[in-house]
Amino acid sequence: MLTVAFLALLCASASASKLQANSSSFSGEYGGLGGKRFSHSGNQLDGPITAIRVRVNSYYIIGLQVRYGKVWSDYVGGKLGKLKEISLYPGESVVQVSGKYKSYLRKLVFVTDKSRFLTFGKDRGKSFKAVPLHPNTVLRFISGRSGQSIINAIGFHWGVYPSEHENC
Repeated sequence: MLTVAFLALLCASASASKLQANSSSFSGEYGGLGGKRFSHSGNQLDGPITAIRVRVNSYYIIGLQVRYGKVWSDYVGGKLGKLKEISLYPGESVVQVSGKYKSYLRKLVFVTDKSRFLTFGKDRGKSFKAVPLHPNTVLRFISGRSGQSIINAIGFHWGVYPSEHENC
């Protein structure tokens, strides 16, 4: 009996892993070559993205921080410039990110499944548009490179909304 339960659990786990692998994708990296790598991959375990803080000046995206569930990620980037924070509605998810960059990140626009556009920065530089490769997937976490004063580059990791796995 214990063996049957173990095999059932093993099969369910393999199915969930296969589902995640078949529905995950990456967009990026957009920006320049400098900076130190950062990743919020571990933060996605705290829950879905619920708020975004971005610090900007007249030319660049200076820094950023993302709230996953109720927990804020580490802040990356510089401390100068204006800080803007936007919260997502309960159950709302980011389904597209566009922006501008040159050697550094200049603009970010997060588009949600509630048709909201969360805009940060200035409209200068080369354009990008990041979308998931698979249907019914959302932005799960962000990675990139930053210096002590600026965000050099950014990438977007897409996957299924976390609640689909929390209730297994």
